[in-house]
Amino acid sequence: MSLTLDLSGRLAVVTGGTRGVGAGIARAFLQAGAEVVVCARRPPDAPVRAAGRTARFRPLDLREPAAVREFFDRIATEYGRLDCLVNNAGGTPHRLLADAAPERHARVLDLNLTAPLTASLAAYEVLRSGPAGGSIIMIGSVSGSRPSPGSAAYGAAKAGLDHLARSMAVEWAPAVRVNTLVLGMVHTELSALHYGDAAGVAAVGATVPLGRLAEPAEVGEACVFLASDRAGYLTGASLLLHGGGERPAFLAAATAHHPVTAPSARES
Repeated sequence: MSLTLDLSGRLAVVTGGTRGVGAGIARAFLQAGAEVVVCARRPPDAPVRAAGRTARFRPLDLREPAAVREFFDRIATEYGRLDCLVNNAGGTPHRLLADAAPERHARVLDLNLTAPLTASLAAYEVLRSGPAGGSIIMIGSVSGSRPSPGSAAYGAAKAGLDHLARSMAVEWAPAVRVNTLVLGMVHTELSALHYGDAAGVAAVGATVPLGRLAEPAEVGEACVFLASDRAGYLTGASLLLHGGGERPAFLAAATAHHPVTAPSARES
């Protein structure tokens, strides 16, 4: 049985879709046959293309609710439909809590939690009015389920985003499905800022059970699945895309002092 996912005739909006993970998501939707609109505050360095087709770019500051509403009103007018919204835009600088004023941390919360809510609310009517309903995909992070020193506000926002998606899924069913794709580390053009040179990226990737970082294309393929009819009974779900997560630090510490890593007795 073929598992080819064909999204021809559908429209997807990818926030922050001009580079990195967002561009990978946009390309995957293009390859699946969908029309794609990407939005961000600044245009991409180069058009986002795949399969001989190009995503349309629209400038948008997601922290401006009036602009967000106008954006989705224009989408409804121009296209007459919206099948999938991918709330991908987000991020944070490395910033310890005590090293910045509350206003700085609030901006991180605004971008990573309030902005997806704003976009989802603005898109709701056009999403629900489609012949098969709509799909919202929140791009989450493992930072939302474990301590995140240096990015605590970001982790708190991502934890809130996952909860928001679950509540939204209940309120908006059955017309709109809402799921979260929970990412681990992804290899993008900005990886060097976080992990150093190629050797650093490889060393960080080696800490992941699958032995490497995810690629943006793999994130995109997971989004296409969640947006497709194959995921028609999936809503309120959190799909982990983290390569097995992170090996517990105590294993490395124990191995350094004792080479036997498999306990002979049940842990209590």
